[in-house]
Amino acid sequence: MRLDVDGVSVAIGSAAILDGADLCVEHGQFVALVGPNGCGKSTLLRTIYRALRPAAGTVFLDERDVWRMSARESARRTAVVAQEHHADFDFTVREVVLLGRIPHKRPFDRDCPADVRLTAWTLDRVGMTGFGDRAFATLSGGEKQRVLVARALAQESPLFLLDEPTNHLDIRYQIETMELIKGLKVTTLAALHDLNLAAQYCDRVHVMRAGRIVADGPPGDVLTSELIEAVFGVRAERMTNPATGRLHLAFSPAPAAVVVQEVVPRSRRPRRETM
Repeated sequence: MRLDVDGVSVAIGSAAILDGADLCVEHGQFVALVGPNGCGKSTLLRTIYRALRPAAGTVFLDERDVWRMSARESARRTAVVAQEHHADFDFTVREVVLLGRIPHKRPFDRDCPADVRLTAWTLDRVGMTGFGDRAFATLSGGEKQRVLVARALAQESPLFLLDEPTNHLDIRYQIETMELIKGLKVTTLAALHDLNLAAQYCDRVHVMRAGRIVADGPPGDVLTSELIEAVFGVRAERMTNPATGRLHLAFSPAPAAVVVQEVVPRSRRPRRETM
């Protein structure tokens, strides 16, 4: 599955939330979407999974406009772990994970033994074996997050969209969740706050600022000290993680932030015709 976002814009009233954002995630890539709070990361994800129709631009999955798909077909192709979830719905953990099977069923179909086996497997993958009968509302924030990742796994979609998938997780489960997602080898776009997690696990990063993608490429090329200071307003010392050989960043306060428009040259793709 390949994802293309082409010139997507979203406005609320007179305020532009996204301004001609475009990105590409190639088949099997794990790509991070990073940027300061309020830059439009969650809004961009919502346009991709059809929760928000853009005012301009198009989202393509394997050359097909997502808004020309049915909701069911879109759900079969895209699994989502969003930041927002309802802590008070009266479902067990197993029932929450089984919701991931809905796009594959006809109305009134019951859960089959294969669905139950898949649910058990996904709970095991996220370290939640034995929690199937627990009420979802009684779980901690980190436990809920892992259950929602399990639901996305149960959906068996070729595209994963994750909005802060390590939110509420302690260090162990942050690493285990990122290892799990990386190991799936599914086309994945994840909004992340932690630049070191993005540098450690992702094939590419797209950096957002004020509703635009201002840089993209491999983490070691894009996450320069200059760009981080310009976009995030902090200083970053680059070093090599001795355990992994990947980029690691150490942060300190910056005296002033520099406004960046586009620090790293980006390959421009021609506007595409809606198919």
